[in-house]
Amino acid sequence: MSAEQKLITTRVTEDFLRGHLDVEATAHGMLPHRLPARARRQIPDDQLAVAETQPSGVRLAFRTSATTVCLDTLPTKRVYRGFPAPPDGVYDLLVDGRLTARATVDGGNLRTVTDMRTQTAELTPGAVGTARFTGLPVGEKDIEIWLPHAEITEVVALRSDAPVEPAPRTGRRVWLHHGSSISQGSNAVFPSTIWPALAASAGGVELINLGFSGSALVDPFVARAIRDTRADLISLKLGINVVNGDTMRLRAFAPAVHGFLDTVREGHPATPLLLVSPVLCPTHENTPGPLMPDLSGGTLKFRATGDPAETAAGRLTLTIVRDVLADIVEQRAAEDPHLHYLDGLDLYGQSDHDEFPLPDGIHPSPEGHRRIGENFARLVFADSGPFAGTADRPGRP
Repeated sequence: MSAEQKLITTRVTEDFLRGHLDVEATAHGMLPHRLPARARRQIPDDQLAVAETQPSGVRLAFRTSATTVCLDTLPTKRVYRGFPAPPDGVYDLLVDGRLTARATVDGGNLRTVTDMRTQTAELTPGAVGTARFTGLPVGEKDIEIWLPHAEITEVVALRSDAPVEPAPRTGRRVWLHHGSSISQGSNAVFPSTIWPALAASAGGVELINLGFSGSALVDPFVARAIRDTRADLISLKLGINVVNGDTMRLRAFAPAVHGFLDTVREGHPATPLLLVSPVLCPTHENTPGPLMPDLSGGTLKFRATGDPAETAAGRLTLTIVRDVLADIVEQRAAEDPHLHYLDGLDLYGQSDHDEFPLPDGIHPSPEGHRRIGENFARLVFADSGPFAGTADRPGRP
């Protein structure tokens, strides 16, 4: 019998998960979701249906003395027809909060996107694979395994050379963040180094990441999901997808944000709530959407196709969106002292862009993610920031 055959197999239950809002039983195991079933029934397109299933910020948390841990999963990997396959998603293993090992999983399902605009795709079934971690520190320890932030992941089983049990709750404050593909982690390589994960680590909080690629569209069902989720701190990073999807005009956008905030406040009347405007994106600073892929240079970039002159008729740009969001917070602040505003240019502005340009014109590089995470922690979790404080309150990470 091989060493791997001697490992103890543990069925992964929801008690092992952090950073999710729901789970779905599958033929292989358990599929984490970042939106509850009620919200998923109202999703209008594949873009969000896929994004909420990609487990950005979701991790397994368990206690063990094992030095070998194998995580069996069934990943669903995404490729775009006509483009090289991206690297396999990475699993980050942390021991007592410190990054200790990384692994990938071979095989899995393959989702081939045939139309980038509609996200129409074909699914080719594949097999369960294994992320293997060996040579872990000896002795009792708390382990987290962060799942790939852009790869749908069905969790099948844990196998280890010593028993495992779900980690106890940390008692740290729970930070729920909602945003776009940048918040989900686009262009980041590792799941524990997307900017919200870096900011959460620096702030000493437990992360629930509702960053949805292309889909931070001020949807009412997302507001209701946030309203109904236990959290100690909430941030909403809105605007970029409304602009690049060209989904609203000025007349609709401001009332929609007010309504989103009203819904969140129904469940969190006094929770620190931070409204964050878009980071710098020269593509859309003064040019409306819609955003289109551009392959003319041989690599995938994006360009805005709207007419700047049409802002007079209500078309939105990032410059306009920032003004609208700042005005909304100013209007509401007298009656809502726990509502705060953060200009996205303070997270990633012109000097940051000069140092770490956006590789595809829209999403930050790994270095850009680190810069955004550092700036968020400095501005928001510091003693003078809106999320200042160290009081430990149990939440639902």
